[in-house]
Amino acid sequence: MSMDAKTVLLGVTGSIAAYKAADIASGLTKAGYAVRAIMTKAATEFITPLTLQTLTKGKVYTDMFEPVAYEDVRHISLARGADLCLIAPATANIIGKLAAGIADDMLSTVVMAVRGVPVLICPAMNTAMYENPITQGNIGKLAAAGYRFIEPKESLLACGDLGRGALADVETILAEARALLEG
Repeated sequence: MSMDAKTVLLGVTGSIAAYKAADIASGLTKAGYAVRAIMTKAATEFITPLTLQTLTKGKVYTDMFEPVAYEDVRHISLARGADLCLIAPATANIIGKLAAGIADDMLSTVVMAVRGVPVLICPAMNTAMYENPITQGNIGKLAAAGYRFIEPKESLLACGDLGRGALADVETILAEARALLEG
């Protein structure tokens, strides 16, 4: 990876699709991008930070209040250093937090501080949650503010339901990320 590699903030939230974040992180890293992974506490219940650390060859951020050995304000420096903020998978919870301006964990705090670069959100949740009018209103509110979305696909979901809510294909997410970074 070159010194001038573009930087992707990869936010991972507590969806069963969190395991696909490993493929996303790997694909971005292999394409030459610097990947800074930020995981919610719930995401760490599905996939370990060590997995993403190994694939990105960098620290994985999970805690806003960890003791620091650096002199910057970490959530601000992460936001300022980004060329793209990608949240995959994005739960109804993170979408709702962002739409309401709630910044109460490392990921939501960093995203709220991102300015001037695209934020790409890839929802993944049960169909009923995705189609819920509140979730759809939150997506609409974020889209109106300039956030971008990759629609979930229709599939057999982890709960056994068939419907829209599965994380978009990894290849689709990587292609859109590359287009935003290189476009």
